[in-house]
Amino acid sequence: MTQTARVYKIERLIRNRGCVSFRAMLDELEVSPATLKRDLAYLKDRLGAPIEYDRYANGYRFGAQSRGDRHELPGLWFSERELYSLLMAHQLLSELDSEGVLSHHLHPLLERIHELLGTSESDAHALMKRVKIIGAARRPVPGRYFELVGEALTKRRRLQMRYLTRGRGEISNRTVSPQRLVHHHGTWYLDAWCHRVEGLRRFALDAIEDASLQDARARDVPMKQVQAEMDAGYGIYAGSQPQWATLVFEPQAAQWVSREQWHPQQRGRWLADGSYELQVPYVNETELMMDVLRHGDQVIVRAPEGLARLVRSKLGAAARRYR
Repeated sequence: MTQTARVYKIERLIRNRGCVSFRAMLDELEVSPATLKRDLAYLKDRLGAPIEYDRYANGYRFGAQSRGDRHELPGLWFSERELYSLLMAHQLLSELDSEGVLSHHLHPLLERIHELLGTSESDAHALMKRVKIIGAARRPVPGRYFELVGEALTKRRRLQMRYLTRGRGEISNRTVSPQRLVHHHGTWYLDAWCHRVEGLRRFALDAIEDASLQDARARDVPMKQVQAEMDAGYGIYAGSQPQWATLVFEPQAAQWVSREQWHPQQRGRWLADGSYELQVPYVNETELMMDVLRHGDQVIVRAPEGLARLVRSKLGAAARRYR
């Protein structure tokens, strides 16, 4: 039995019986007296349990507490394995969070996990080194804007922002009602109802030039509608009227592509010659085209002809630059 499990059991024994003798706890836990003493000290000194020894009852009980200060073990519903999983999840978020905004807010949780596991700061640091995420081409978001968007999202308030649309080189003022945050390819996006165009739009957080929280309540859009309009197409480009692309990968690339998820609704099948056919929906060819181009001569676009023509044009232009 792990220390975490023993501590939980001691907590339950005292709470259920009121007073438990040292011998009774030894019998229940099946540990040595030295181990039990360490567990009792850990429960009292590290986790703040008001354990007292009652010499007249010859047992341990919880001391008197006010009704508002009733002791509860934090994270009582987590097993030790689940706590280590939370620790790994914290590390994953930290790797995604180049500005440290998420890590700052999650730090109290991290401290409590270490308390429950009994790990020291040096132990935790060593464990964190065992997980590494390599994220290329990240576009960091200023911490103040990430926190502001998060506050607007959770408090259901509207957001006023000055936004740069890079494709057109245009800066505009928008009032939006945040619906959800999206992390895609190293960048954070906000799906929001734009009150200027009266529709759902996707905004890159790193393209926000300025922002402020409004008093007006955000317009709530059903999540099914958000998913239907924003998730139908390939990648980050939103839209509710997708068309389908058919891509055929050579046997060498097929070994990897056949295991990849390009889109939740994709369809794939192996062909007789060992190549792999992948069909994906898209509403804007830009991102899909970029992912096709990274496979070079290992893929060909079978349909639609417009996408195939665009890829041919880009490959031809790239080849001409090397002449």
